[in-house]
Amino acid sequence: MTGLCKRYPKLSIELIQTDEYIDPFRDSTDLVFRIGVLNDSSLHARVFGAQKYYLAASPEYLCRYGQPQQPAQLLEHKALVYKGFEGPNRWLIKEADGAWTQLPVHALMTSNNAESLMRAALDGLGIVMFPDWLIGEALKSGDLVQLLQPHEVSIKSQPQYIAAIYPNARHPPLNVRAVIDYFSEIYGTPLYWQY
Repeated sequence: MTGLCKRYPKLSIELIQTDEYIDPFRDSTDLVFRIGVLNDSSLHARVFGAQKYYLAASPEYLCRYGQPQQPAQLLEHKALVYKGFEGPNRWLIKEADGAWTQLPVHALMTSNNAESLMRAALDGLGIVMFPDWLIGEALKSGDLVQLLQPHEVSIKSQPQYIAAIYPNARHPPLNVRAVIDYFSEIYGTPLYWQY
């Protein structure tokens, strides 16, 4: 067993969760998991899948306030809006002609803590727009109801991806490849949380 351990030394991994932009070159980072628009050609990316957004509310909220049938009706409802380091998320909806339109919703509550907004939605306080990885289980279980189908909704007009990003190297180090392969297997194809 001792010989085996010498061949595979212990990996040292530091995990940091942040909404802020991490530059792998400037911050001396081997691997970054990024959710968003991929536009930096100086980095390699292993894309796991596209991120999808859903508008949703609890059955209790919908019984009390009704279910919006048209995008404009969202302006009459209580919005629970995530606020990251760039400010409150925009609520965009894709119209039938394929153009994105911003909905100027009035937030009942904003927070930089997604779990608190999710709890508020589950408790019937308002409508949320969240990504599939955060909201998928609640939609599957019926704890939240998807709204305004078949409209597409998002916080950005460009496609967003879930990806592992690493500095541009012809052959990434073995530990970086091992971590990417591990998460690729865990996430699956299609991504296990997609609704």
